[in-house]
Amino acid sequence: MGKIVQLSDELSNKIAAGEVVERPASVVKELVENAIDANSTVIEIELEEAGLSKIRILDNGDGIASEDCLTAFKRHATSKIKTEQDLFRIRTLGFRGEALPSIASVSMLELKTSTGEEAGTHLKLRGGEIVHHELTSSRKGTELVIENLFFNTPARLKYMKTVNTELGNVTDVVNRLAMSHPEVSIRLMHQGRQLLYTNGSGDVRQVLAAIYGMAVAKKMIPINVQSLDYEVNGYVALPEITRASRNYMSTIINGRFVKNYGLLKAVQQGYHTLLPIGRFPIVFLTITMDPLLVDVNVHPAKLEVRLSKEAELFELIEQGVKAAFKKQQLIPDAVVPTKSKSAVQPTEQQTFTFDHQSKPSGYQPSNTVREPSFKEASARVDEIVPPVKTEVIRQDEELEPTFREIEHYEESVEENALIPEPNHSAKEQPEPRVPAMYPIGQMHGTYILAQNEKGLFIIDQHAAQERIKYEYFKRKLGEVDSEVQELLMPLTLEFSGNEALILEEYKDMLAEVGVFLEPFGQNSYIVRSHPQWFPKGEEQETIEEMIQQIFTMKRVNIEKLREEAAIMMSCKGSIKANHHLRNDEIFALLETLRKTTDPFTCPHGRPIIIHHSTYEMEKMFKRVM
Repeated sequence: MGKIVQLSDELSNKIAAGEVVERPASVVKELVENAIDANSTVIEIELEEAGLSKIRILDNGDGIASEDCLTAFKRHATSKIKTEQDLFRIRTLGFRGEALPSIASVSMLELKTSTGEEAGTHLKLRGGEIVHHELTSSRKGTELVIENLFFNTPARLKYMKTVNTELGNVTDVVNRLAMSHPEVSIRLMHQGRQLLYTNGSGDVRQVLAAIYGMAVAKKMIPINVQSLDYEVNGYVALPEITRASRNYMSTIINGRFVKNYGLLKAVQQGYHTLLPIGRFPIVFLTITMDPLLVDVNVHPAKLEVRLSKEAELFELIEQGVKAAFKKQQLIPDAVVPTKSKSAVQPTEQQTFTFDHQSKPSGYQPSNTVREPSFKEASARVDEIVPPVKTEVIRQDEELEPTFREIEHYEESVEENALIPEPNHSAKEQPEPRVPAMYPIGQMHGTYILAQNEKGLFIIDQHAAQERIKYEYFKRKLGEVDSEVQELLMPLTLEFSGNEALILEEYKDMLAEVGVFLEPFGQNSYIVRSHPQWFPKGEEQETIEEMIQQIFTMKRVNIEKLREEAAIMMSCKGSIKANHHLRNDEIFALLETLRKTTDPFTCPHGRPIIIHHSTYEMEKMFKRVM
């Protein structure tokens, strides 16, 4: 008798369940995706013990015809695809026909479904075997109840996490499905308590508010870019809203949530220096493309995909994020303490208005207590800077520069200026992205205090000059030619045998960027010169980083190296804390900062300017209530 045998369907389903059904969140994901594919507009999810005890999913979709109900629990039985060509034009979330039989094989499952045109079907399965089959009411839609998940696979059940952890996984899955399909109303309940409700209005920003909160949703800006092959829409949070992990970055391709490191990296490169080191933004992007350009059949849970023309898509996303922020004034407002409100769980999703208002409509500063006006309060600095014009300026407009003597002050500090002046012609000079600010003074020799009609501004002087010098050095490093600098003492570099073989293959690539390796014994090389743009004192580290790029990426990223060099050079040469400045030096620093491309963060992503609005200041002093 032969040793190779055909496995039974029951055993095959249990093996498949090991890949498809990892935890309760996997069950919820597969069944909600089926409900969405069935054109449901309302989906209700009820959990007990995070789904380990019970999962109930009710929808108003197309339902399953009575003659298809038994077939639906066979392996690879599906209505989504029929031919091999359909596999390359997948427009549905499910297509393999593995979910229902896999879930049924490791649980006690009950199904009630109807198309609404005939009597419905009521099925009960235990461990994949049908134990009850009868007709039921003809309510259109499907109701699935999964109880005692993993009751017949104790090893899998043993390694489930705590209830809170598993509930967090389920919530994460449902949140992403709700964002992917804002046109579907989704309600998530646990132990009778509502965790999420979306109204199915189709407005994804309403869903973002329900998930992340109103305060975060109001600080997310739209992105909308497209090319011949791709269309990218969504929302990205302002740089002041960050998280400690990438879990808040959601990318949706053709309605399907996917995990793709390249897409997330493209988003981060779009933020560039606006993000602090080790922090990540809140992002929701939905990408629409021809199904021929994406292969979704590469992962058991369909979380990973393979993309055609990846580089084109990554570039489109990066430029789209950069363009979205170019239109924004990214000065964060100071957080003012407010009275905590009792946390009342809403029973329905609220309808929100996202028009940003920094103060109430029609607000006028309080006159109940006579205090010196802004003009009077500024009198002490009128000898240093011209007085502020008192015309009414709308809150949503940028203030126009009101300095008439800028040239005079720039000339007065030219001899001992703290910062290099950008060399822009008048025609090339862009409109400043921050309003004119009039210096008041310094705090602890570290922070500059300034004011204008919009309120009080606090500026980190080190971060401000770091941004100015960063853009200066980045431009200068980008202008260098191919000239090299001879080293007084040649550098000797030693490598392993395998690394030496790789270097021999890519040695010409290093020579093209000005690094010439000469053999110097076995697996050793000597370097006698380097490009002139290398930071002084960092020549060996820069060459070693280039070689490391050869080992990991099989190419040299000169742009990245020059970026890192500019950041290092700007940080080392900037004003430090406890360095007191004269008023003319403060004025020159603020004006030069306004001329930079991104005057909101230093190269490491820390904020440069914090804003206290006049209204918020009056609220803190109880001048307005």
